[in-house]
Amino acid sequence: MGKSAIAAKYVLATKFPCYFNVFAEGRNKPEKFLASIRQQLIKRHSLQNADNADLRTLLQKASEELKGQKLVIVVDALDEVEQEGNGNLLDLPQNLPDGVYFLLTRRLYNQETKRLNLSPDTPVDELDLTKSDYTALSQEDVKEYIHLFLKNDHKLKSWINERNISEDNFTQEIAVKSENNFIYLRYLLPGISEGKYNDLTLKGLPQGLQDYYTTHWNRIGMDNESNEKKVKILYILVERGEPISINMIAEILDEDEYEVKSVLNDWVEYVTPKVNEDEQKTYYSIYHRSFMEFLKGQDKLGKGRKLFKEVNKSMANYMAKEMA
Repeated sequence: MGKSAIAAKYVLATKFPCYFNVFAEGRNKPEKFLASIRQQLIKRHSLQNADNADLRTLLQKASEELKGQKLVIVVDALDEVEQEGNGNLLDLPQNLPDGVYFLLTRRLYNQETKRLNLSPDTPVDELDLTKSDYTALSQEDVKEYIHLFLKNDHKLKSWINERNISEDNFTQEIAVKSENNFIYLRYLLPGISEGKYNDLTLKGLPQGLQDYYTTHWNRIGMDNESNEKKVKILYILVERGEPISINMIAEILDEDEYEVKSVLNDWVEYVTPKVNEDEQKTYYSIYHRSFMEFLKGQDKLGKGRKLFKEVNKSMANYMAKEMA
């Protein structure tokens, strides 16, 4: 619903310290969060003797430098944090020194998964984007996004004109189908423009993000036995939990690197490549957690469970060989 976009916009406007948890890239551990925030606070407030300070000490030192100003630390996607134990996520403190605030975002949660216990005297406020007032505003944002896309993409316009669909009708239908999810729009609209849905009507387009992933999965024929290798390559990205190189995937599966690269190219919208300048090597990870969750959902199927087990066995064998 755009919680990360809101957090990013706030950071751009204020230049406050921030940390964006990304499960798919392994950037979601307390130690990585602390290292990043420590570096930002030391630079921002010229903190002394803080190179190894814990979070509470850092916040106290920063508070002493504020001189009546405020410090807001933005932390996105608490739901993507990977952390053992039952303490606060990212070891966030139960109370804060004067002038220090946290702006936190996360998906819907229950009390068992909240993991944010605060002292009674710590003020807290909550903005629930799923409430009706905000969902209506989100729907308007979705429609505006679709209008902008139509305005700037003549191929998409041609698609709807060939089907005698009015722009207003197209916008209304896609807005409903999106379920206010901008990732859905990010995938679907370019896909229509590129001709991936020339065989479908407006009514036949996927309903919601999970249906979109399923439609793409089926259209590529990922459930065919001949494509088991392709499925395993994606599953490795899931099981690895952090960026991985093509040659490592190839070695794990005993496959040709060219084959691995061609599969990743098939899923280019869903996989993020990042170049490590020091190593001159490209590492790949899944773009968005929603796609990772979709892939994990395949584990519930008989065939999916079998392939996941085979992938885990291959990864274990690879690690054992590397450590020998």
